[in-house]
Amino acid sequence: MRVITGKAKGHSLKPVPGNITRPITDRAKCALFSIVGSLVIGAHFLDLFAGTGQVGIEASSRGAEEVVFVEWAKVAVRTIEENLAHTRLEDGTHVVRADVFAFLLRDPSPFDFIYVAPPQYEGLWTRTLHLLDKTPGWLADDGWVIVQIDPVEYDEQDLEHFALFDQRSYGGVMLLFYARSGP
Repeated sequence: MRVITGKAKGHSLKPVPGNITRPITDRAKCALFSIVGSLVIGAHFLDLFAGTGQVGIEASSRGAEEVVFVEWAKVAVRTIEENLAHTRLEDGTHVVRADVFAFLLRDPSPFDFIYVAPPQYEGLWTRTLHLLDKTPGWLADDGWVIVQIDPVEYDEQDLEHFALFDQRSYGGVMLLFYARSGP
């Protein structure tokens, strides 16, 4: 795992010890940030189920103004903090040790990008997406919710405030892109 481009380009990132996370592949991460492009510059980025922190770190390296990492596992939180120190990207970032579902019950603050990459095969991505849909204030008016799942997990979702506008597969990684629906 490495930072692909930006201020911390080329820095290696530590994995979370054990097998509690499933880091995104470099191929899928390159594709993700090719799609996001320059929209990440100056953006507010929320990385849910942050794991190693590599997606939020990539966003910070590419110019995101603020990145908030939410992760419950102590060992993962420690890994994110170590990766931020190693890449010197602590400014503008905040690591929150919390259960994602408890965190999302707080008063919302809008983010331009919300990245959702929960443990696989537990239905947590749909639960998270529906909780965000019930509290759409977490997403800026022109923001995106991006979900990372295994393609076999995909199931169309009936949402009130968000609509799927793109989906891409890269081997065992599927990225789903949601934006606000309606006027």
